[in-house]
Amino acid sequence: MFDKENFKLSILIPCYNEVSSIDLIINKVLKNLELFNFSNYEIVIVDDFSNDGTKKKLEMFSKNEKFRIILHDNNQGKGAAIRTGIKNINGDILIIQDADLEYDPSDYNKLLTPFFETDADIVYGSRFLGGGKYVRIHFFWHYLANKILTFICNIFINLNLTDMETGYKVFKSSVIKNINIEEDSFSFEPEVTIKLARKKYKFYEVPITYNGRSYEEGKKIGLKDAFIALKTIIICSIKN
Repeated sequence: MFDKENFKLSILIPCYNEVSSIDLIINKVLKNLELFNFSNYEIVIVDDFSNDGTKKKLEMFSKNEKFRIILHDNNQGKGAAIRTGIKNINGDILIIQDADLEYDPSDYNKLLTPFFETDADIVYGSRFLGGGKYVRIHFFWHYLANKILTFICNIFINLNLTDMETGYKVFKSSVIKNINIEEDSFSFEPEVTIKLARKKYKFYEVPITYNGRSYEEGKKIGLKDAFIALKTIIICSIKN
């Protein structure tokens, strides 16, 4: 359990070709950190070899001592960007913040509360618990794939998660640094879930707001990624 007045927060933002949203999400993060009076923080941004001007926008934050900007020299995937970021954080608690505006930093206080009030090691923000400000409705097949993957993952790890694939994952830094992350792609999500569950860490979920994008708006994950995630669940469960 952490003292709310005496901890350091790390926010990790992996990004790839998010020129239209990267400055907006950073400003939202900063606004909500101020709103919730979180003054002891760092923001680590890992750009996964963007080619659309994202890196140029990141330059405006590079001189701020609260920021650390890391640039990959080739495109490796979300999991690889997160792995790089974890190696470079110095805080007590880590929030993974997607750069695409689907996940709202106004949920930070809700995501962090279990660390202040319980013995939580990991908190997942669930899009399916209800209780967020809103959830944008679209993409039935994405919803179904999420439900199926979460269900299968739960079978292997004997938990009752409602949203294993959520982008809002929050960890004690000491816990996530104790995990060997191997997946380079979106399959980071099931891999890290299974490996943490195998080590008997304590999971909590809280309801979050979700504003899912369409493909026209820049959504990157697709049906192929669902099959890769399923393969990852099976392989990780057998190996671990």
